[in-house]
Amino acid sequence: MNKGMVMIGVIIMAIFGIIAINMITSQQVGQELDYYLLKDTTEAAMEDAMSYEFYGETGINRMDKEKFMESFIRRFADSVDATRTYDIEFIDLNETPPKVSVRISSKSNFINSNEQTDITTSVDMVVESDYQDDVFTTNLLDKNNKTSTKDYTNKMKEN
Repeated sequence: MNKGMVMIGVIIMAIFGIIAINMITSQQVGQELDYYLLKDTTEAAMEDAMSYEFYGETGINRMDKEKFMESFIRRFADSVDATRTYDIEFIDLNETPPKVSVRISSKSNFINSNEQTDITTSVDMVVESDYQDDVFTTNLLDKNNKTSTKDYTNKMKEN
């Protein structure tokens, strides 16, 4: 009878060990997967949201905010699985120059829903242009702003 109890104890300890290893691995792998999922989805959604008509007219990169958010959510929802719960937060969205800051928080749906561990991942991305100057934005940021939007539109017509 003593050997039987030892064997049951070993089996119970093995089950607890497997559960602990599964929980730790889920958190470590989840953080890495969240980062690459967020990075790849943001890059693709920014590419989808770029306004090439505006670039052709003015030579300035511009991104549509609504189109970015729609594309991001659609692509993100297609790529996630049901083992985690995600919260998406758009921290900063600039149309010109195209800049995006996105944060996702994921929680594992493993075993007990009251003791979920939160993994937060954020990414900032900017689309760079090939030495194109945005005169209007530069003048807005210039402390000695002595130009107007008329000068900007005249310069754009000249180009």
